[in-house]
Amino acid sequence: MVATLDDTKRSAIAVKLADTKAIQQLLIENEQLFLREISDSEIKERVQNILNDDQKNLGILETVIGQYGIQAQPKQTVTQFIEKVRELIKGSELSLYEKVFQHELLKHQQVISGLTIHKAAQKVGADVLLAIGPLNTINFENRAHQEQLKGILEILGVRELTGQDADQGIWARVQDAVAAFSGVVGSVVTQNTDKQDLNIQDVIRLDHSKVNTLFTELLASNDPQKIQEYFGQIYKDLSAHAEAEEEVVYPRVRPFYGENDTQELYDEQAEVKRILDEIKAISPSSSQFKDKVKQLIDIVGDHIRQEESTLFAAIRNNLNTEQSEQLATEFKAAKVRIQEKLGVVNQQR
Repeated sequence: MVATLDDTKRSAIAVKLADTKAIQQLLIENEQLFLREISDSEIKERVQNILNDDQKNLGILETVIGQYGIQAQPKQTVTQFIEKVRELIKGSELSLYEKVFQHELLKHQQVISGLTIHKAAQKVGADVLLAIGPLNTINFENRAHQEQLKGILEILGVRELTGQDADQGIWARVQDAVAAFSGVVGSVVTQNTDKQDLNIQDVIRLDHSKVNTLFTELLASNDPQKIQEYFGQIYKDLSAHAEAEEEVVYPRVRPFYGENDTQELYDEQAEVKRILDEIKAISPSSSQFKDKVKQLIDIVGDHIRQEESTLFAAIRNNLNTEQSEQLATEFKAAKVRIQEKLGVVNQQR
């Protein structure tokens, strides 16, 4: 059995990520319903922009969960809560204002969850902090969405109570608040609803960064148990990454990257797997363990350099934005499926 870093703290974060993804899916459902109920063209446009962000952010969340490497299910209480909210939003008991009000509360919940995950990651490990890094983009956008929703609520609330339109200066104030918040966080993500999704190069590079961080943490540790755990996570991450690349990426790039260069990538991955299995049989307290890990680092480093230089250049020159993003989606889906399979295998051992 290969020990991994799926300890209590890491597993708790995995569940929180699963909760956040489930809420994100509910937000998207709500916004799609609102678009069918709202007749005001300006409000409709703003909800559509928020929906576009949330659909993109669901993809980012899926990337983070795959990068994190631990698949989990939402808590039962969260699942039950979502069902209750779903019934209310779909039903006729609440007015449109009341539905949007509940939606804004969900946005606030997402902001707090994202910040909590980020702070928890700082206490658990550098590899965790790196894996959940893209959540910052979602946190910034959700804060901006809250400001937009406050403006929508004011307009809907005044109409519901008086039958008249609210002061149109609301939107200017909302935009000022969003702009001020963007300035504070030093990010323009809250103002850009046309951003591209992560492409295949982005997703692969995230995996590379995480495994390099794990290597650094392993070599810095003198605790055999911790060394074994770091190696276990490296074993799991590299295995899922390699299998997903061989299943999805390499067959797609072979026609333009070339038969020989593509085969070299397969051969390098085979060598990585061989050394992983060799290390698995060595005691982490043995001096040979870290020596073998350093050999693995050299091979993985050569592989990363090839992918991030010549392979990435070939992808940029031969795949358009949509194709590269679609390849990323397929790669992420394959990796999640493989991670789930590896988790089952580890449990059986």
